[in-house]
Amino acid sequence: MLKISGFQKKIINIPLLLFKSSILIFLGILIIRCSNAKPVSISSKPNIILYLADDLGWKDIGFNDAKVLKTPYLDKLASEGIVFKNAFVASPACAPSRAALLTGLMPARNGAENNHTYPKEEINLLTKKLQQNGYNIYGFGKVAHGKMNRECGFDFYHKQLINLEENIRDFFSNINIDGPICIIVGDRRPHVPWTEKNIYNPDKVELPEYFIDTRETREHRARYYSDITGFDKSLGNILEFLEGELGESTITIMSSDHGAQWPFGKWNLYDDGIRTPLVVKWPNKIKANTTSNAMVSWIDILPTILDITGSGVVDNIDGRSFLEVLMGKTENFRDEIFTTHTGDGVFNIYPIRSIRTKRYKYIRNLLPDYYHTNHSDLLRKVGAGAYWDSWYKSSKQNIKSENIILNYHIRAKEEFYDLLKDPNEQNNLITSKSLSKEIRKLSEKLDHWMEKQNDQEIVIYSPYPITEELPQKKKIEFLNKKSKSSIR
Repeated sequence: MLKISGFQKKIINIPLLLFKSSILIFLGILIIRCSNAKPVSISSKPNIILYLADDLGWKDIGFNDAKVLKTPYLDKLASEGIVFKNAFVASPACAPSRAALLTGLMPARNGAENNHTYPKEEINLLTKKLQQNGYNIYGFGKVAHGKMNRECGFDFYHKQLINLEENIRDFFSNINIDGPICIIVGDRRPHVPWTEKNIYNPDKVELPEYFIDTRETREHRARYYSDITGFDKSLGNILEFLEGELGESTITIMSSDHGAQWPFGKWNLYDDGIRTPLVVKWPNKIKANTTSNAMVSWIDILPTILDITGSGVVDNIDGRSFLEVLMGKTENFRDEIFTTHTGDGVFNIYPIRSIRTKRYKYIRNLLPDYYHTNHSDLLRKVGAGAYWDSWYKSSKQNIKSENIILNYHIRAKEEFYDLLKDPNEQNNLITSKSLSKEIRKLSEKLDHWMEKQNDQEIVIYSPYPITEELPQKKKIEFLNKKSKSSIR
């Protein structure tokens, strides 16, 4: 039998003592680290990220078949969630669109009809239902419009429109995430003025058939593209950071408040104005890399979030949950999409109403004897609408250019489009005898809907009659200054 001396026992115990000491040191370090870490509460309710662009055209994204424009992070998000091919805003101007999102009510009912106006005081914001259900809501950038951001009652709001990534990182490095939380991020891009840091070749950009192809147009288009790619990069960085902070139990929703500030886009009820990108990602819940043709509206987004989070149903609003569409249970949701536009100060005094089905669209221009105008063609600022000078120059030499400008400024009282045959809405079929039954049906449906909405067809400023010359920049600037002083 092997005997072990006392000295040998001490030698054998040395590694054991070192091992025990190492364990104690490791546990001590772990305890210290844990005491300094931000506690993350585990909740059965998912976190929410709502990420908004400003004036981003629905076609101007890689996943919607843009050929030249690069949006790798948006494309990645689309591959991880569901893309809605038929998503629409309530109104194609910032204030009424965002008010409709936050209230679930169309403009005539919530009170924010003209741009730079706000919902009536008695109107409740749907975000408050989330807060009542235990959510903290943090806002960054352009979430609502103007002073409405202060009235939203967010648990935290950072109003700066730039440096979003830095502001979000700083905020989350200094708080404990006591979930669940809802984060709403509003990037100002690609709202005008578009960036001067151009990364695209103007010769390569895509122009719609109803644009006038001039050098100035292409240069502005390239700047617009550059802003979108800048937006895309920021979105990628911010989502990567937030998803690392919040984990997989997070729903990410990305959209834009309406179309881009190009002719026939923003301030118009053509699809370039009202149709919007919409992506929803929910890991392990929503099937990735899928698309839906269901027609949904911005007024439906918050009711859907309330439904997902168990935050209750709100009665007597226009929006409703499309959760069953998200879960792949149905492709049917809305049969019609209604949209309205009232105006934007003295620059755009041209109220419009429309009803859209998957096949047809009926548009009613309430003031057909007056000019359609907006900031771009009236002010012609560099980085926004300066290309309009080249359009007018071209119209003096080219009949096609002249007709594009005429169709822009002067509209028929009614318009009707077959979206299957004419997706760019270039051939007005309002006098078509073969479609008269369909035209009458949609016109009557719009009448009935406007009556239910108590739509007063308000006009705030004096429009510009087509019997007179178009107002010049100096007159518009004078009227704008006068309107602002009268408000004060």
